[in-house]
Amino acid sequence: MSILEIKNVSKLFGPNAEQNAKLLDQGWTKEKMAKEKQITVGVNRVNMEIEEGEIFVIMGLSGSGKSTLVRMFNRLIEPTSGEILVNGKDLRKMNKEQLRNVRRKTISMVFQKFALFPHRSVLENVEYGLEIQKVAKAERRTKAETSLELVGLKGWETKMPDELSGGMQQRVGLARALANDPEVLLMDEAFSALDPLIRRDMQDELLELQDKMKKTIIFITHDLDEALRIGDRIALMKDGAVVQIGTPEEIMIQPANSYVARFVEDVDLSKVLTAAHVMRRPETITLDRGPRVALELMRERGVSNLFVIDRSKKLLGIITAEDAVTAMKTQQKLEDILIRDVPQVEPERMLNELFELVSTAKLPVAVVDERDRLTGVLIRGALLGALAGEVDNGEVNEYA
Repeated sequence: MSILEIKNVSKLFGPNAEQNAKLLDQGWTKEKMAKEKQITVGVNRVNMEIEEGEIFVIMGLSGSGKSTLVRMFNRLIEPTSGEILVNGKDLRKMNKEQLRNVRRKTISMVFQKFALFPHRSVLENVEYGLEIQKVAKAERRTKAETSLELVGLKGWETKMPDELSGGMQQRVGLARALANDPEVLLMDEAFSALDPLIRRDMQDELLELQDKMKKTIIFITHDLDEALRIGDRIALMKDGAVVQIGTPEEIMIQPANSYVARFVEDVDLSKVLTAAHVMRRPETITLDRGPRVALELMRERGVSNLFVIDRSKKLLGIITAEDAVTAMKTQQKLEDILIRDVPQVEPERMLNELFELVSTAKLPVAVVDERDRLTGVLIRGALLGALAGEVDNGEVNEYA
């Protein structure tokens, strides 16, 4: 379900902006608008739907329009044209009181600059939004303390901002936004002022918080690694326009154009792709078949082993051609030669965590889901091919 819908939204700066907005629909470029109309195009006809409970990352280089766009989501910047629907209601048609309620209760913002009051304690900073809403002191204190505990700052309530590190100050800003219990969190370059190690810790904490809160988070960044790490979906912007929206995997594997391809060309695919992206269809057999049938299947399919599954596709083990030959001579059943200790990984495991396992395992590595069902097999060549951009697991998807 979409919590936020952006329909053909533009922001123009300069004379007669509203009248000139229609020129964008006629194909005028950002450069032509600036040269002939003295108009700066901040955001150019953006369309997107943001789903409830997802981390939606908007990214692009400096000047791409991402911060201007996100500030229109709560009308800190007024759009020139288009619609911004929050839970189906047009933000642009709201009066001051309605807009104030949206900012207080529906959409909260976490800024790059922590924006803490230096004369207020940590707890008082977190309480501030509730205080101006005239929430009773006992209630706002309870909510503020709960928010601080969520972000790992329990015990720091009486400290002053200048006694905290940069990462801790950013947590206070996040706690302040959470205290209002908003449906949507806007985070504009929230971690970019932090040192790299602290930044990564904050990314981890945000993901952990999201597991607990299930908020809708709109995260602005210029850092591709950060976007790939935390985003459920990513919108990539250039010159005020959105050039592609997709999952991290789609952005990496299926770039919409040459600009996106160049943008992502230096990313380490092994930290983005998972076992599910490179696994192949496994060759299988059930225990009610005999070793002679198993050998015939191996001969037909050109393999030297078969995964053994039950009728629900649950992985039971693996059999090898050598053991099947022995079983046929000694009149054994498949169950008698079943190797149950099969290396396994979950579909979500990142490729950079799989190289050692796949290269050293004496048996094929099985990919199994949360119900122990066999969904694929990892082949060393497919793993290496994926790093060269050769990802094709259509057969596996069809099988699963």
